[in-house]
Amino acid sequence: MPLLVNGARVDLARPTGDMIRAHPHLEEKAKLLRSQPAQIVEPKGLLYVQQREFAVTTPKDGSVSILGSDDATTCHIVVLRHTGSGATCLTHCDGSDTEAEVSLIMSSVKSFSSSTGCGRLEVHLVGGFNDDRQLSQKLTNQLLRAFDLQPEDVHLVTFCVTELNDREEQDLHFPIIYGIAVNVKTAEIFPATFPVKGPDEDLRSAHTLTGAPLTNIYDAKTEQLRIGPYFWGPFPHVDFWLEQDDAQILQNLSTSPLAEPPHFVSHIRSTLTFLKEHPFPSRSLFPDRKPRIYKKNEEGLWEQVCSDKI
Repeated sequence: MPLLVNGARVDLARPTGDMIRAHPHLEEKAKLLRSQPAQIVEPKGLLYVQQREFAVTTPKDGSVSILGSDDATTCHIVVLRHTGSGATCLTHCDGSDTEAEVSLIMSSVKSFSSSTGCGRLEVHLVGGFNDDRQLSQKLTNQLLRAFDLQPEDVHLVTFCVTELNDREEQDLHFPIIYGIAVNVKTAEIFPATFPVKGPDEDLRSAHTLTGAPLTNIYDAKTEQLRIGPYFWGPFPHVDFWLEQDDAQILQNLSTSPLAEPPHFVSHIRSTLTFLKEHPFPSRSLFPDRKPRIYKKNEEGLWEQVCSDKI
């Protein structure tokens, strides 16, 4: 069954502007979301999701109450929720394999909702802007099409993407919202920033930079964050990239150089340094081929646990 807005199927043969005009409540909701200042979300109770990662949990989770992601320029952050079970998935999509990624997050939410007789699947799309290369618009279209191909009804509830998330300043375009969080207990979605993006921020970024597919990082049944095992070979020309100045890194390793947050270059440098230090993670990081496992401690912060304790 298709992607629905107010119970009516979305006509994907027409431009997204037509859909917005046909459903003005979507524009009103986007306007309301854009008007909210970004909340600073501290690490307690947070599960931070990086690009090409996803996590799913339910309101019964005793460790995680907030799912969140940020630093999205042309990327989109997707929240998929089943209103019956409360199962909630958040992912950070970059257009690498959108159709497969949507199928994956649909399966993950349905796996927590199969025994629930009532409720429906609702999707919230946030991110992107009117970028010169129209990468945001392309990703918006891919996501709409991918959800429309699903066998179940999916209800589009929040649509704050591309032109509805764009601001212009001195003839340059920028996203308004770069990050969002969802409270899995209350279903509230709000703009957010995250001072702490760990654990294993560089390792997870390295996994993405080396071309990884969308990866599930959380086991809600055991309430464990599972990182890896990840494998890659020596990163091509890593010394060359580390020698470049900030402008070169920004110009060549970003999809939208003029719209990136201020820490983009330092983040990329940190990831490249990590890749240089770990050209063969099978030897240095995952010699036993087991994931790095974290659980929330009594303070609500991630703490690594030994595999043999599980």
